[in-house]
This record gives sequence, structure tokens and C-alpha cells, in this order.
Amino acid sequence: MAEIVIKNVRKEFGDFVAVKESSFTIEDGEFFMLLGPSGCGKTTTLRMIAGLELPTSGEIYLDGEEIAQRAPSERDIAFVFQMFALYPHMNVYNNLAYPLKSQGMPRAKIRDKVDEVAGILGIRDILRKPVGGLAGGDRQRVALGRAIVREPKAFMMDEPLGALDAEFREHMAEELRALHDRMGATTVYVTHDQLEAMQMGDKIVVMNNAVVEQFGTPQEIYDKPATMFVADFIGSPSMNFLDFAGSLANGDTAVELDGHPMGVPELREGATGDLVFGVRPEHIHLATDGTYRGKVLATEYLGTTQIVTLETANGEVKARIASDQPATAGETVGLSFDPGTITLFEKKSGRALRSQLNEEVLHG
Repeated sequence: MAEIVIKNVRKEFGDFVAVKESSFTIEDGEFFMLLGPSGCGKTTTLRMIAGLELPTSGEIYLDGEEIAQRAPSERDIAFVFQMFALYPHMNVYNNLAYPLKSQGMPRAKIRDKVDEVAGILGIRDILRKPVGGLAGGDRQRVALGRAIVREPKAFMMDEPLGALDAEFREHMAEELRALHDRMGATTVYVTHDQLEAMQMGDKIVVMNNAVVEQFGTPQEIYDKPATMFVADFIGSPSMNFLDFAGSLANGDTAVELDGHPMGVPELREGATGDLVFGVRPEHIHLATDGTYRGKVLATEYLGTTQIVTLETANGEVKARIASDQPATAGETVGLSFDPGTITLFEKKSGRALRSQLNEEVLHG
């Protein structure tokens, strides 16, 4: 398996820029997620790594070798598509064996290799069945097997679970992550589902409008978002944004919301003008007292927790609190926030201000 390094990669289709100067490193053996909304450039990035698209500029390294302009057949990379890409006229065994036959591998070795992969995926009992009659989950296992059997340096997966129903998709996500852990393979996985990315990934690149917004571990991206887009895209419910205007200086540890001081992580830079106070729902606390107030608009029961929607002087917020804590529509309650979890943003640029919370993540 191998490390993959992306350096200033750009892709243009005529006048349209699909990927703008992206740079990041995928470590050997990582399960790496390319996450973002439709049209953000994540699939184009994956296809450039695989060689299905050539970058307009920039460099791509696989196992220390520059491969940006090489053909797919010269990259030793396996691709798993959403729509399975199986040969319908062949049975499962022949679908798995075909890549090895194409390489001229001896028949006995092919038989042993197919049996090994079938055992890993739990599909030995369907090896002689035609793929056309298989359930979606079994077809996805066969598609994975076609990639695994070659023992490539890296696996590229373009929303491979997207065609499955929600319940089975979650089950296959767990299986796929467990399979990765057993094999120790370098895997690059495209998804638009932030829950899937957070559940499966070692590292995540979040893309939007052809730009890499943030690169880091799931916890870094959730706790220390680099931009308002990342803070809004990650989390369910997403981060709350409260608008305010003011002047902040390096070293400040509080801001004013509706005239009330609110603690924040110590700032490492100043800012003036329209700003945004970002707080996750689970970091908002309700109380009968408190100087900063909010009116309860609605509650949503979720079993052990509930989501409470409140109207404040700086905008609407959602709080995640215990389900047994009283919250009645129409009442006004006090609100408090965990100071060490707050992220401040410039409203115009959307970027997070440097602070004691996020300085290492944003500026390494």
C-alpha cells in the first residue's frame, strides 16, 4: 500500500474550474474521505488520482512516484463505482477472477486468490451464482472483491454504498470499515453524507465550490471548523450562528451578544465589523435564570435527548438537551454557552478567527 500526495492540483473543463489548487496528503493505510455537496469537485479529485481524468496542473504522487500524467493502467489503483460495474453474463467466481486472468496469472493461483477474497467478504456460498440475481449488498461485496483480488497499492471508491437503502447502507459501512482495518489498505472514498464520513474516515477533506475548505480528523473538523461552510455542513443539527457586530483584539476572551458578555477561547487575532458567534447545539444550556435570554419556539423529542429551537436577539438557535429537562413552547429561558467550545467567524469571508481553540488546526 502507499502514501498519496496531492500538490496544487487544478482541473479545468474549458472555462469551468472543477478543482482549484488542492493540496493534501493521504497517509499509507488511511481510510480517507472526500466529502462535500454535489458539484464540489470531490469526484473529479478522485478521478484524477485514479487517472480517469488528467489534471490541468499540479502533481500527484503515489508511493513516492509522480503519476499525474500516467494512464490508469500504470497506477496500480483499483476503482469501485456506485453502480457496481460487474459483468452480468458471468457468475460471481468469474467476475472475481477476471482481473487476474487479464494479468495472465496461473489458473491454480487464481482459484486460491478468489477463494481467499471470497472468504474475507463472506461470499463463498454464492461463487457459482450469476451476479444478475444477487441482492444489492451481495453485488456490492462482489464489486469490492474485484478490486481487492488485484492487491493494488490503493483503492478509490466513488459513493459505493449510494445505491443501497438506508438501513443496509449503514450495515455495509460498518463492514467496509472493518474490511479496511483487516487489510490495512490505503482507501480514498467519496461521499456527500457527512455522517458516513464521520463514521468511517481517519481523515476528511471537506470541499465546496472546487476548493478544499478543511483537511483533518473527524474530531478536528467537528470541534474546530475552519469556515462557516464546514461548521454548517458537519453536524446534525449543524452549528448555530449568531450575528453580532463589534471590534475584537488579540487576547480577548469575551464578546458581547445583545449587550451581555459571553466567554470565548482566547483570540489570537483581532477583527472588526460583522462577526458570527458559532456554537454547537450540545454546548447550549438552558436555565431559569441567566442574563442572555431565548424564547422557546418548538421541541423535538429524540429519546434520550431533545432538540429545542429558540429565538434570541441575535438569531434562531437549536439546543440539544436532556429529554427530561423542561422546555415549553412560548416560555422565555436563560441561555449559557461553554466558552471553550465557541468559534468566531468573519461574516463576509466565512473564515474562523484564530483562537486558543483552533490555532493548531488552522495554522499547524
